[in-house]
Amino acid sequence: MQCPGQDSRYWSGEDVFEAKCPDCGHLVEFFKDDSQQRCRGCGHKMLNPRMDFGCASYCPHAEQCLGSMPPELIAAQGDLFKDRVAIAMRKYFGTDSRRIKHAMDVTGHAEVIGKHQDDGDMMVIMATALLHDIGIREAELKFNSSSPKYQHSEGPPVARELLTELKAAPELIDEVCDIIAHHHTPRDEETINFKVISDADLIVNMMELYQKKPPTKDHLEKLLLGSFMTPAGAEQAAATLKKFIQ
Repeated sequence: MQCPGQDSRYWSGEDVFEAKCPDCGHLVEFFKDDSQQRCRGCGHKMLNPRMDFGCASYCPHAEQCLGSMPPELIAAQGDLFKDRVAIAMRKYFGTDSRRIKHAMDVTGHAEVIGKHQDDGDMMVIMATALLHDIGIREAELKFNSSSPKYQHSEGPPVARELLTELKAAPELIDEVCDIIAHHHTPRDEETINFKVISDADLIVNMMELYQKKPPTKDHLEKLLLGSFMTPAGAEQAAATLKKFIQ
């Protein structure tokens, strides 16, 4: 069986197009049947965002066509989904480079921390990391504030719309939106996915703070002992933040 989305008889539109790299925003040129290209701006290996291989991450009939997919693309489903979410996030924030950089930095740390968790869902972790602050724009427009309570209320509807447009699985959308809705205020019992996002966000927030006011060694050591929700998060923080010590 061949997926109609990959059958050349169903192709339409231009043969060549450009897409922004989800990491740096540089334009990457694709032929419509290219599976991937490397960004000349940052070296990121980017999967073709117009290919339908990503449907395997949410399509109920995926098992019927997986056998016809190249093995490297089966293995890269998560990367393709992450790239699509990153592109949607960049498009939503537009020229707000500060918010985009924060989201990408959190995503980078979340990916490192998440890979150390046996029971984490990297698709949920990556999507949430990219969209965790997606409510800031609406919060500032409606309330002239980026307060966590407004981010929590305004973020989930935006994230749900973006992920629905990407045809993500409903259960993934629900979990991402739930984490966004309280990512500054942990509950008594939290999922490993939440803990990874919390740790990654804290690392980046601390990096942004320490660029203005570096910490003492004692202060940083106290934070590392009691502020992180996963051992991998504490280790990643120690490796990342030690360069800021006065």
